Amino acid sequence: MTRLRLLPAVLATALLLPTPAAARSTATTTGEHRLAVGSVHLWYRVAGKPGGTPVVFLHGGPGEGSQTFARYAGPALEARLRMVYLDQRGSGRSDRPKTADNYSIAQLVDDIEALRRRLGAPRIDLIGHSFGTILGLEYAARYPDRLAHLVLAGAVPDLPRAIDIQCARLQSSDPAAFARAAQGKTPGVYPRCDVFSAYDGDAMSAAIHRNMYPNAAIGRKVDAMDSANGLGNTGELGNALSSKGLWSYHFADAAKVSAPTLVIAGGRDFQAVEAPQRDLAKALPRGRFLLYPNDGHFMFVEEPQRFAKDVAAFLRQ
Repeated sequence: MTRLRLLPAVLATALLLPTPAAARSTATTTGEHRLAVGSVHLWYRVAGKPGGTPVVFLHGGPGEGSQTFARYAGPALEARLRMVYLDQRGSGRSDRPKTADNYSIAQLVDDIEALRRRLGAPRIDLIGHSFGTILGLEYAARYPDRLAHLVLAGAVPDLPRAIDIQCARLQSSDPAAFARAAQGKTPGVYPRCDVFSAYDGDAMSAAIHRNMYPNAAIGRKVDAMDSANGLGNTGELGNALSSKGLWSYHFADAAKVSAPTLVIAGGRDFQAVEAPQRDLAKALPRGRFLLYPNDGHFMFVEEPQRFAKDVAAFLRQ
């Protein structure tokens, strides 16, 4: 995950109204679709095995789009599951409003629920990656009866803790960079530094790449796919959420998550570090932890067949 309320009551009420049968009949057909939530149009694509519980993918970024996951993990998952790739508002092929009022975690969760209603599915499965795991957790806590299973890959349930662990690693590996990141911080403060101040410009981007990709070739693949066809991250979503406290995010509602949850972590992912993910799986009532010891932040690009096999087996339980 790189650096980076609610709608008016009348619209919130509208989201609770039943979706017309005619709209539901076309909403689940294979191919691309548009869903209007207020004035914002969301793009999603349905693919894969017909029937069964829809599996909605929630991408990271914030603002990445679903294209990389669909390209690398999609084929193996679609052979087993009915996949739905959603581009969040501010991302991919969905609308990218310029004003911050259009963005909040609560609104993004409402968008997922609007999609579920459009699909006409009593319950959905969710696969979240990186920032998308925040949305998956929040949806699971708010709508426990509408979620069948939850998969979290490269999860970030406690961003201050993840940042502090990154700072500790930086302190031992590059003391000069840590000194820059800790400048102005009171000793004993938590997290102990601002990792995004450790380097400037391209050097910061390179450091994030090293954290996420043990194999640099994987990073090049992800970057190329993220930016292909004009779908690159233009920052509207990430900037808006950052201004609203994203980097202080801590998920505190584990007891409300009743869905079976699989947490998949990369053992060499030093961005969404392992320890908070392992502890999240323990805290969830029906949590399970799975480590890919040699993978980084994009394990579904590094091992797509293994990822699809593990996820499909879990969702079929």
